[in-house]
Amino acid sequence: MPTDPARLREFAARFTAAWCSEDPAAVAEFYSPDGSLTINDGPPSVGRKAITEAARAFMTAFPDMTVVMDGLVVRGEEAQYHWTLTGTNTGPGGTGHRVCISGFEEWRFDHTGLIASSRGHFDAAEYGRQLREGV
Repeated sequence: MPTDPARLREFAARFTAAWCSEDPAAVAEFYSPDGSLTINDGPPSVGRKAITEAARAFMTAFPDMTVVMDGLVVRGEEAQYHWTLTGTNTGPGGTGHRVCISGFEEWRFDHTGLIASSRGHFDAAEYGRQLREGV
């Protein structure tokens, strides 16, 4: 799949829709069964169950969360998926502030075309500021 830009764009569009679906398991289905998701060099979430829980944490914190695909850059067998997340932090213990944060994921695929590993990056300091003060 990584060498076919049209299929990769369709994959990324469906991935974006999964993040907006309020169904964290739908996000995990884009990963290989033993795939991993690492956010800002933190500990990796490995396997679909752990990835489901990582997605659930964002969906719970931001019940009105939307994710928009800003772009997709294909580099051989890897891709960078650029996104913007917006939502109001009204989940349990939330601040009530609205956030709008952009970032990207570096995807590496397995032989079946699913994500084997994703390394996500966003400005954690700006995210924290927005949680405290809003956009």
